[in-house]
Amino acid sequence: QVQLVESGGGLVQAGGSLRISCVASGHIFSPNTMGWYRQAPGKQRELVADITSGDWINYADSVKGRFTISRDNAKNTVYLQMNSLKPEDTAVYYCRILIRTGWNSGDYWGQGTQVTVSS
Repeated sequence: QVQLVESGGGLVQAGGSLRISCVASGHIFSPNTMGWYRQAPGKQRELVADITSGDWINYADSVKGRFTISRDNAKNTVYLQMNSLKPEDTAVYYCRILIRTGWNSGDYWGQGTQVTVSS
């Protein structure tokens, strides 16, 4: 079984920065895609950014140029560096890993970490 644990959320002022992390435990087969999603109150969950085990990266238009996703395959960890934060970035941020092969292939989600940006 794969488990994801996020950390690093919190309260930050507009214009500030925050880095959130997610560690995946269990057997992590490649290829896989790790990513960050967010859900604000009353809104649907949306993709923020994702990165494949081959380092292909995809960003939502709303965060391009402000957020940077990266991963450390040796540590099964994905990071999201968030700069120039805006109040509209306030949401619960969820980590996801999609494992495409292996006996534990599937779609796994973390519990989420709250990011609040004050104006």
